[in-house]
Amino acid sequence: MSLAVPEPHLRPDQMVARAVALRQHLRDDQAKTEARSRYSEETHTLFTEAGFYRMLQPRMFGGYEFDPQTFYRTIIEIARGCPSTGWMLCLGSGHALQVGSSFSQPAQAEIFGPDGHFLAPLSVGNFPGSRALRPVDGGYRLTGKWRYASGVPYSTHFMGLAEMEGVDPPDVRLIVVPRGGYEVLEDWGELIGLKGSGSNSVVIDDAFLPADHVVPVGQLMGESPLTTNPLPGGAIHDNPMYSGGFMGFAIGELTVVQVGAARAMLDEYEEMLGDLPIVSMSGNVPTKRYTDHDYQRCFGMALGWVDAAHGIMVRAGEIYMEMATKAFKAGRPVTSEDHWRLYGMIQTADKLSWEAGELLFRTAGSAASLDGRRMQRYWRDLCAFRSNSVHQFDFRSRAVTQARFGLPVERF
Repeated sequence: MSLAVPEPHLRPDQMVARAVALRQHLRDDQAKTEARSRYSEETHTLFTEAGFYRMLQPRMFGGYEFDPQTFYRTIIEIARGCPSTGWMLCLGSGHALQVGSSFSQPAQAEIFGPDGHFLAPLSVGNFPGSRALRPVDGGYRLTGKWRYASGVPYSTHFMGLAEMEGVDPPDVRLIVVPRGGYEVLEDWGELIGLKGSGSNSVVIDDAFLPADHVVPVGQLMGESPLTTNPLPGGAIHDNPMYSGGFMGFAIGELTVVQVGAARAMLDEYEEMLGDLPIVSMSGNVPTKRYTDHDYQRCFGMALGWVDAAHGIMVRAGEIYMEMATKAFKAGRPVTSEDHWRLYGMIQTADKLSWEAGELLFRTAGSAASLDGRRMQRYWRDLCAFRSNSVHQFDFRSRAVTQARFGLPVERF
């Protein structure tokens, strides 16, 4: 089975340009996106027409099969318009890469479907002991609850991690469930930021999953000792991108949204420098802030940090392809060290984005923190990400050293 690609000659730079063109629309809808906890049906239609959901999808099944750096560049531009929207789009569309990598060709044909429209979050759970996967004839029965299923409101499928029932030590599998097999709870929007990211919880009640819709985690988290077998997607699609594993890409998914949010804060700050007077202890000085040395210093430092973070993420996409190609040619999985080295590099982009955002918010003035102001919203979005447990590099950096020296990796 093979599907036609909607625009077979579409170039990566054209895809990025489509994201840039939507920036003002996304900015204008930010407050409503927060209020509804997801981007609008109109925006969903615009994204569908632009092909954003097909960026990483195999061409065999109607996708563009663009590389990770193109995906990252596009998401940065969407997040620059609205970080919540960028998060929801990124975490809903990015997992076409995992389907194209980890599942058999017949399973992929069924999952991507007759028209190739595919949109699925991937949640690890966060409800310990509640994700039971039980073998039955022809497949499995699944019951469980998963939090933070970002991108689920408009999803065609749900992807998650589930534990085999009654197995010790835990046997974790990656599962795919079509729409109709899960319930989306209306429980998102109370976090300090990313309120419009559609990160609702999902409940599954005794759903049947065909055997080929469940695969072992294997090198999902970048620990090659878990398996000696390469992912099947590289051979299926004759593209090493589908041999790269999960972690090296997935860590970048979240980070590019932060780079986009920091870019958005730079945009607001630059406008402020050109519009507002300098504030002093004796009152306002009738001179624009961009002429002041302190504001110049702050903007210059933040611009340098964000440019560097942006560059890191583009290079991270390239490195993902390099390490995937090397593994594909050798007929093996990507090594644990490769994954964790890339993780450390991406964490540096996180830190630079945070440092830039903190500096810009701190020096923008109290008015910028008023409810409804974009600068306040961007800051809250950065804060919501800052507490993400997977992105605490001071907690995780030991794993880089452990992988480097061939020691057992203590992931989380």
